[in-house]
Amino acid sequence: MSRPTVEQLVDGVLNGDRALLGRAITLVESNRTQHQEQAQELLQRLLPQTGSAIRLGITGVPGVGKSTFIESLGVFLADGGFRPAVLAVDPSSSVSGGSILGDKTRMNRLSVHPQAFVRPSPAAGSLGGVARKTRESMLLCEAAGYDVILVETVGVGQSEIVVAEMVDSVLLLLLPGAGDELQGIKRGILELIDVVAVNKAEGEHQIAARRARVEYESGLKLIRHGRSEWMPPVLTCSGLTGDGLQEVWSAVEAHRSILEKSDALSRKRSRQQLNWMWSLVQERLMASFKSSPSVVRDLPDMESRVAGGQKTPTWAATELLARFAGDQGGQTT
Repeated sequence: MSRPTVEQLVDGVLNGDRALLGRAITLVESNRTQHQEQAQELLQRLLPQTGSAIRLGITGVPGVGKSTFIESLGVFLADGGFRPAVLAVDPSSSVSGGSILGDKTRMNRLSVHPQAFVRPSPAAGSLGGVARKTRESMLLCEAAGYDVILVETVGVGQSEIVVAEMVDSVLLLLLPGAGDELQGIKRGILELIDVVAVNKAEGEHQIAARRARVEYESGLKLIRHGRSEWMPPVLTCSGLTGDGLQEVWSAVEAHRSILEKSDALSRKRSRQQLNWMWSLVQERLMASFKSSPSVVRDLPDMESRVAGGQKTPTWAATELLARFAGDQGGQTT
C-alpha cells in the first residue's frame, strides 16, 4: 500500500477518517528524516485546528486497573456525546521495542466505538514511559475532532512529570486497602495530581475503598497544605462496573473550569509549548553531541579517566565539549 501524501493526510484527519489518522500518527512516529519533514509540514498545517480538547493524563500503580478504567471512562464519554481519543503507552518488548499489548486485546469495546479512537504506542526508549511522539499524536487527534484526549502512563514514577507537561489535568488511580500507598509516591509527583480516584470499589472491596478514601483525603491535605486554589478531590469508582465514573468526570470538568476562569489554562499550555521546544533542543543537541566523530573517538578514554579518579568530571566535560565544538566548526566552514 502506497503512503498517502501530506495533502491526503490533512484532508483525512480533518474529515475524521480514523484509518488516515492512524497513518498520520505512524508518520510522526517515524524517525526517518524524510518522514519527519513531512510530519512537521502536516502538523503545521493542522495546528490551527488543535487546542480545544480536554487533555487528561491517567496514572496509577501497577495492578490498579488503568486499562479497564480508561476503557470504561472512554465508553462513558463516547455514549455521552464526547469523542474521546486514548493514547495508551504499552509495555514494550525488550527485543523489538514494539508494543506487546494492542488496542484489540485491551480495550475491545472502546476500540470499536464509532465515536472513539485508541492508539497504543511502544514505550521503549522514551523518557518516563511516555511515548516520544505522544504530543504530536495528541495534536493530530484534536485536529480530527476528538474533544477528550486520555493519555495513559505506564505507572507511578518519572512518567507523571512528563505527562503533566502535555495535559491539563492528571488523574491518579489508587487501590482500596493500601493505606501506605501514598507514602510510596514521591511528594513531587503528588504535587502534580489534580484528581484522585480509589478504583476497584466494587463488591467486597467497597468498604475498604471508602476507608481508603478517608485516609487518602487526610494524607493529601497534609501534602498539599497551602495550595488553596485547588484541592484534589478523592473519589471512589469502579472501572469494572462503571460506578463513580460520573463523579470522577465531573471533578475533571470542575478542575478544567477553574483553569479556564483564571486564565491559568492558556498560561499552562503556553509554558508547556515552550518547555516542549527546549526539551527537543536538548534532545537533538545530545544526539548530535554523541554522534560527533571526535566525541565518539575520545569518549571511552574520558569515561575511563573519570571513573578511575584520574580526571575530574568537569575537566572531561570541558574537553568533550571542546571537541564537539571543533567538529561543528569544521562542518560549517
